Amino acid sequence: MYRHCFKRAIDFTLALLALICLSWLLIIVAVWLHFANKGAGAFFFQERPGKDAKIFKVIKFKSMTDERDKDGNLLPDAKRLTKVGAFVRKTSIDELPQLINVLKGDMALIGPRPLRTFYLPLYSKEQARRHEVRPGITGWAQVNGRNSISWTERFKLDVWYVDNMSFLLDLKILFLTIKKVICRDDINNGNKDVATMYPFDGTN
Repeated sequence: MYRHCFKRAIDFTLALLALICLSWLLIIVAVWLHFANKGAGAFFFQERPGKDAKIFKVIKFKSMTDERDKDGNLLPDAKRLTKVGAFVRKTSIDELPQLINVLKGDMALIGPRPLRTFYLPLYSKEQARRHEVRPGITGWAQVNGRNSISWTERFKLDVWYVDNMSFLLDLKILFLTIKKVICRDDINNGNKDVATMYPFDGTN
């Protein structure tokens, strides 16, 4: 009952309330990033697979510039990541615009994180089960390692969530997410050229 009825209603209500309450913060950050990103804009739109692998455009705050080398290629992520961008990432503020995706029904507050579309052919049949539910702003994998765990372990956690989804589990994930954001846990900054975690290649 929760999975098919109440979860969507709760997500919509909480997302709407959060957007109203945090509108002042969203405006300030948008203006801040507009100038910090050197004309690259404050928002980032990218296609991601949602429930049943249906493609939608995720909305995030843009944390990097669009600076390129002399050949026109984008510079490495770590060189384009601004100080403001690093701050909004560490505090997870960059995820807040996804509340709009929740209102639209593209996403849920809690669920497997939506990844890049080019990963779709790389999933095993079991890993692809993460698309049986709406993707979330945060999820079971994020509160159990975030970027510090392997892709294999992350997908196992995503599928476990699909099989065990409940109101109490979502509540637990929500509180653990708040705790991790405050403590800034499990963020992988080990590679100077990669601002997030290593790409998934079908094996790692």
